[in-house]
Amino acid sequence: MERYFMGIDVGTFETKGVLIDQDCRITAVHTEKHTMENPREGYFEHDAEAVWWGDFCKTSKALLGKAGIRAEQVSCVCPSTLGSDCLPVDEDCRPLRKAILYGIDSRAQEEISWMTAHYGQDRVKELFGRPIVTGDVAAKILWIKNHEPEVYQRTYKFLTGASYLTAKLTGEYVIDQFLGQASFRPLYRTDLTIREEECGLYCRPDQLAQPRFVTDLAGTVTAQAAKETGLAEGTNVITGTGDSTAEAVSAGVLHPGDLMLQFGSTLFLYCCTDRLIQDDRVRGNNFTVPGTFSVAAGTNAAGTLTRWYRDVMFPDAIRLEQEGGENAFQRMLDGLEHIPAGSDGLITLPYLAGERTPINDPNAKGLIFGLKLSHTRAHLYKSALESVGYAIAQHVDILEENGVNLRNITAVGGGVKNPVWMQIVSDILGKPIQIPEITLGASYGDALMAALAAGRFRSFEDLHEAIQIGHTVLPNRSLHQTYQSFQKMYAELYLANRDLMHRLGQNTNC
Repeated sequence: MERYFMGIDVGTFETKGVLIDQDCRITAVHTEKHTMENPREGYFEHDAEAVWWGDFCKTSKALLGKAGIRAEQVSCVCPSTLGSDCLPVDEDCRPLRKAILYGIDSRAQEEISWMTAHYGQDRVKELFGRPIVTGDVAAKILWIKNHEPEVYQRTYKFLTGASYLTAKLTGEYVIDQFLGQASFRPLYRTDLTIREEECGLYCRPDQLAQPRFVTDLAGTVTAQAAKETGLAEGTNVITGTGDSTAEAVSAGVLHPGDLMLQFGSTLFLYCCTDRLIQDDRVRGNNFTVPGTFSVAAGTNAAGTLTRWYRDVMFPDAIRLEQEGGENAFQRMLDGLEHIPAGSDGLITLPYLAGERTPINDPNAKGLIFGLKLSHTRAHLYKSALESVGYAIAQHVDILEENGVNLRNITAVGGGVKNPVWMQIVSDILGKPIQIPEITLGASYGDALMAALAAGRFRSFEDLHEAIQIGHTVLPNRSLHQTYQSFQKMYAELYLANRDLMHRLGQNTNC
């Protein structure tokens, strides 16, 4: 009986699943769309039951149907979701509130300030390795404790997305050790144990999931989960992980010097390193690949930024798409090739939802600088695409300042479908960017790790045989020189306007 491996990833705006066979050929792909809730400024949420579990069940059934295989042929399943989420559940794994999403959610600012003062700078550095940020789940737990005491008192476990899905599938509460150490600081040790002595401020030790390696067996599909997902009872389920980790694996980030640019709703970066790098501007951790470390970083602007431009500035493109015309995002590229590098003197700060790394400022505001009467919406859109490239360049500079020798830069996610954007980023960096042959992202990485756990591969190193580069975008060296001056102004613009951004937020209560 031929074996298959299933990976399902829940993202910000969609869930994607993939089924691969023993030769890592794609047998079936399925996507479910959903929304992200933004009930107030700085608050971003998902309904875990409806979105996370609901999408998972629909996707697993659809994959089996499209592939035309029996459920018993699925050898192993790996889930992934948004990384540093916080979901309190009761003893029956029922969500007690909507999931508080990753670093884009900035509601815990007061808690972060209190934690920083409580520990002191030296202790913060020791426990967190960098300043406490909006992506730290401990701060989100503390927010629930302070603002929703009834929820807090009823909480059996504080979970992230993959932990929730694994629990729904198997009844076991586990968490990827890498994600636990990266996002739940200071609650987990590197030896796969819970730091009981640090839990007191936040929760009881027994309210945390047990750390495992991503490819460790978490359990098997229960009878109830089999009914809801279409999977066979007893199917192996591994621990799973965050979406960015899974996507990094799909992109071949397996050796020191490999860098992934994940163009999703936000932009996330993972760089594999040979040593722990501690820099306040980014996040250094161990990594999923044994014996390696990582630098993680993320911006709040990528797909959400292009979506905002589409909805606000290109309603005609939306209308034409709805009438059967070409995709709105494709139409938005019209004329961009005639606009020079730097968008005729236009610079955008893409901080429409604050910003994570490298400035770590949830109160940052968006800015369009240099507007002239000659500028068009095409100039504005190209400047927005360039702004994400400038943000990436800031991170590349930080990596190189810390002695990281970049071997490969690989771009993944929905943004790679925009060739103009990929060329802009390559030109700004002055470096080649690889685009994988298979661009399904995290779900494909999940399926590969399911295959590894099932014995199809001997090690992470062997996954390279299933990861092929489709094409490489080469930089225009002349344009790179032009972009360097704009890159400098981009950084200076934030520093020059930071105080005004914060004052504006105070005056407008946002």
